[in-house]
Amino acid sequence: MSLLKRMLLGVVVLLVGIITSSIIGHTLFKRNVKTEVELLFDNLDDHRETVLEEDLMDLPSSVKRWLKYSGIIGKENIVSARLKQQAKMKLDVDGPWMPVDAEQYITASKPGFIWSASIKPFPFVHIAGRDKYLNGRGSMLIKPLSLFTLTDSKGEEIDQGTLLRYLAETVWVPSAVLNKYISWKKIDENNAKATMTYGGIAASGIFTFNQKGEVIRFEAERYGDFNGEFRIETWSISVSDYKPFEGIKVPTKGTITWKLAEGDFTWFTFELLKIEYNNPTVY
Repeated sequence: MSLLKRMLLGVVVLLVGIITSSIIGHTLFKRNVKTEVELLFDNLDDHRETVLEEDLMDLPSSVKRWLKYSGIIGKENIVSARLKQQAKMKLDVDGPWMPVDAEQYITASKPGFIWSASIKPFPFVHIAGRDKYLNGRGSMLIKPLSLFTLTDSKGEEIDQGTLLRYLAETVWVPSAVLNKYISWKKIDENNAKATMTYGGIAASGIFTFNQKGEVIRFEAERYGDFNGEFRIETWSISVSDYKPFEGIKVPTKGTITWKLAEGDFTWFTFELLKIEYNNPTVY
């Protein structure tokens, strides 16, 4: 066999080995995520009651307008949900947009979520990502090709960030904001401040509503990782294109932006494809 043929054969064997290892790694990654989701649901209080209009009595007028518009009045409170998303993300202002396929599981009575994503920076190459918020603690895991741990972040900054992410994403599980771990303060007719306190951590953000009753923006001072340094910056989510899922109207499109001193950095855009409420299937 010629040297060239031996080199080509070696490259093929190497590529097959990498692809095979990646497939095995991805299978193990998904299995581990499923185990975490089952743990999340094991922690679930599945007690359901019908949401009544009097449950909204002490809320700011803008929050009442949203909850009535969402359609939760007269329905069972949401205790769990499963979401499917398509998204794009980039790591820096001038970086390329990368496609993302994601699914997320959310619990409400005891707040928590598992977000699992496949990010595709190049054809035939993927990065597995998982964000978790459970028992008041957060963690973020990133594994290129589902094999190598690039990031496995935990700590107070991650706890605060995931708590605020949960608070923002109550737009998909509106009845969650009726739980005692969230309190409200009116700012004006279209803005209200929500404070979430759970697991010994408290953080606040401002919801902005339109006259229809749609949440159109959420902003908070959140910890972020900027070139390896955690610091608090303004984190802003704009949402739109409301559609009904099982009778609940929620936003299906959005963008996430860091408002930095050097300028806005919009790094994530998403589209919600599907929601299952209460007793969703765990894949």
